[in-house]
Amino acid sequence: METAEIARRFLSFFEKNGHTVVPSASLIAEDPTLLLVPAGMVPFKPFFLGQRTPPHATATSVQKCIRTKDIEEVGKTSRHATFFQMLGNFSFGAYFKEQAIPLAWELVTTPVEDGGFGIDPDRLWVTVYLDDDEAEQIWREKVGVRPERIQRMGMEENYWSMGVPGPCGPCSEIFYDRGPEFGVEGGPEADENRYIEIWNLVFMQYERGEGGDKGGFPILGELPKKNIDTGLGLERLAAVLQGVDNIYETDIIGRVLHRAAELTGTRYGDKHDQDVMLRVVADHVRSAVMLVADGVKPGNEKAGYVLRRILRRSIRNLRLLSGTDTFHLHELTEVSIDAMKDIYPDLVDKADVVHGVIDTEERNFADTLRAGTTLFGRAAERTRQAGGTTFSGSDAFQLHDTYGFPIDLTLEMAEEQGLTVDEASFRELMQNQKDTAKADAKAKKLGNADISLYAQLLEGAGTTDFLGYSDAESESHVKGIVVGGVSAPAARAGEKVEIVLDRTPFYAESGGQLADTGTLTVDGRGVVDVEDVQKPIPGLFVHRGTVRSGEVVLDDVVHANIDTGRRHAIERSHSATHLIHSALRNALGPSAGQAGSENRPGQLRFDFTSDSALGGARLAEVEEEVNTVLAGDIAVRTEERSLDEALKMGALAMFGEKYGDRVRVVQMSDYSVELCGGTHVPSTARLGIVKLLGESSIGSGVRRVEAAVGVDAFKRLSKESALVGQLSEQLKTPREQLPERIDSMVSRLRAAEKEIEKLRASQVLQAAGSIADGARRHGAALVVAASAPEGASGDDLRTLVLDVRGRLGEEEPVVVAMTAVPKDRPVVVIATNKAAQKAGIKAGDLVGVAARALGGGGGGKPDIAQGGGTDPAKVEEALRAVEARVAGA
Repeated sequence: METAEIARRFLSFFEKNGHTVVPSASLIAEDPTLLLVPAGMVPFKPFFLGQRTPPHATATSVQKCIRTKDIEEVGKTSRHATFFQMLGNFSFGAYFKEQAIPLAWELVTTPVEDGGFGIDPDRLWVTVYLDDDEAEQIWREKVGVRPERIQRMGMEENYWSMGVPGPCGPCSEIFYDRGPEFGVEGGPEADENRYIEIWNLVFMQYERGEGGDKGGFPILGELPKKNIDTGLGLERLAAVLQGVDNIYETDIIGRVLHRAAELTGTRYGDKHDQDVMLRVVADHVRSAVMLVADGVKPGNEKAGYVLRRILRRSIRNLRLLSGTDTFHLHELTEVSIDAMKDIYPDLVDKADVVHGVIDTEERNFADTLRAGTTLFGRAAERTRQAGGTTFSGSDAFQLHDTYGFPIDLTLEMAEEQGLTVDEASFRELMQNQKDTAKADAKAKKLGNADISLYAQLLEGAGTTDFLGYSDAESESHVKGIVVGGVSAPAARAGEKVEIVLDRTPFYAESGGQLADTGTLTVDGRGVVDVEDVQKPIPGLFVHRGTVRSGEVVLDDVVHANIDTGRRHAIERSHSATHLIHSALRNALGPSAGQAGSENRPGQLRFDFTSDSALGGARLAEVEEEVNTVLAGDIAVRTEERSLDEALKMGALAMFGEKYGDRVRVVQMSDYSVELCGGTHVPSTARLGIVKLLGESSIGSGVRRVEAAVGVDAFKRLSKESALVGQLSEQLKTPREQLPERIDSMVSRLRAAEKEIEKLRASQVLQAAGSIADGARRHGAALVVAASAPEGASGDDLRTLVLDVRGRLGEEEPVVVAMTAVPKDRPVVVIATNKAAQKAGIKAGDLVGVAARALGGGGGGKPDIAQGGGTDPAKVEEALRAVEARVAGA
């Protein structure tokens, strides 16, 4: 049975049994305590915690999940995966164990021809919590599972909680027996490699207090409503139903795995190490595709770091497998999209963007590998110069953490150079980093309290009615007041306050558009200056500001009034953003998708996906196209449609954005059609003019343009015109000839600087003869210890030292140590001839002596080395230290 069919059957079964089918939420978690969605129940967490009222009594879903804590185990076991899909059915007080258990058994064991999964009941085992007699009785008496096939397990295996105070309860799991070739008999408690868990049924019936994740917390009592949360791993069940040994050989992941083997010239099943690498590639490529499709971009923190890490592990493994630096990710990405499209059809529409992001990261990592190899070489050289054979854990960690250099590559390269790596130190540094991240995540769990407060306000006040599309002011009722993070009956002059209204003209920040500002006025009693408006949970507008005078009290009627001048300026920026988006797509193609924006009064920034810079000429073309279109005075029309209708009419959706069943379409003739909840001008002529201020890179495969709109654009152009006028007057050159005139001046200036540099370097080198004449004997060697002529650069110093050494010949040991202070930073260069090196006098050793005196460090080869420091006053002390070391050699 194909994976897509398994998902379809699951949803169909529970829909027929009264459950509402809920689409998968984005992998990017809305929960502030999470980075990415790690479990199927996460989108339903607010309902289980009582923070929000569920729209359905029961639900079923196929949820996309990402889990990275076991990433090092991916490919090594039969079941670990970074991206996986969790089939689940949920009840919010509608039914409990007596219905959940028989439903699960029915679906698993019903014959395939009758719509089930057709698993032989004799291959199934069940576990229950130690004292959950109720579940055990239902399995035995209502379902008919033999008593010897039911095993009781402890809190570690069969008890669930979120790790914080709230709902908890026992679990019951269904296991599949893979057969005696996979391990010993005796059920899950005997061998979890042979008996694999396929479905976990969580019975939320208690409330827990403070304590650890697994035990150590008190049970405060039973919940008023008992809930059901189940999770069936789609990939695990696919492995069972398709008769393969592990999830990597199932129909979807297997397609990527076998194509990776073809591309790298390997064969799956020949060698264990190669098999592990192929599994890692297959898992990680699929995971990367799904992350990018949900709007994640490679980066050095948060979800971006997760994506970058798995892509770089894929690239590294592909290079090890093939023995070449050929790029393979584009084709594997294509295979993965094709394999997953039956479950997630939107992948086809997002394919260009997904390819663009992943291709760019692969190219960039090739540069990282080159840079990392250079940095590794320097660190290895330092290790050998110090007489060591162990590459430091801190260097390995820096390569890994700062440059994304995989530790396995560091280990391999170290071995090639006869070095070992201090893995213990590296692992300790990695663990410290993980512990810090865990502590941060635990601290963030306190954010649930804030969400609960807003959830209570939403429960009491209902959703806020937004009037701002048509109205700039309204009479509204105060439905909630928050002062100092807690609900309050009133707020008085000088207090920071958050206010919830039943209806509002204020736009809450979202979709890249900044929030409105303005005032809330209680007739004759108080005024609140609104400085920001946010939606901490969907449907609730929270007005944040300061009570300017008087007071505002719960249930007051207030006059809500927005700053219309500011609103109109923001609207001009937002409408201009849509035009710029269309112009960029016309210039670069459909892969130039929106990756973020900010619309503020008179100015905007727009982020888009692109592998390369636009360039000045193309940027000018985009600007001209935008201004030509807006001058046509096109009406800006808005209408509400179903999401399917909007997409069919060609509306562009913002990449990674979440949309409901009903969406708002903003249309500027056929030139621009987008899904957008923001406010806009009535016609494009209201924009006046759009001036693009520049373009830059903000990350891998993501570019940013910034622009001024309307009066702000006019002011910018006016200043530029005045500046050009001043240059024209000072240079006595017509405006249109300024570029040539300035280019000519810059060329002459650079030529003059080069000539001056040659003269200065020549003067420095002319001193070589007199400096060599100043050589003095220290011990067995002739030593020159002197400061270079004033103005010498670091390069000049190196050249001068080598010249002086050459003048002193090879007959006896020679040491030349010289210092310079370019840009107020002391530099020392030391050279020795072959006779000195034979006598055991090495430049690399001596430079350390000098550099320490200067308050710094250095290194190099036995014949020449360089160092530096921070204290220019210590140059004489550094030279005397070198003389003393040579004299004692």
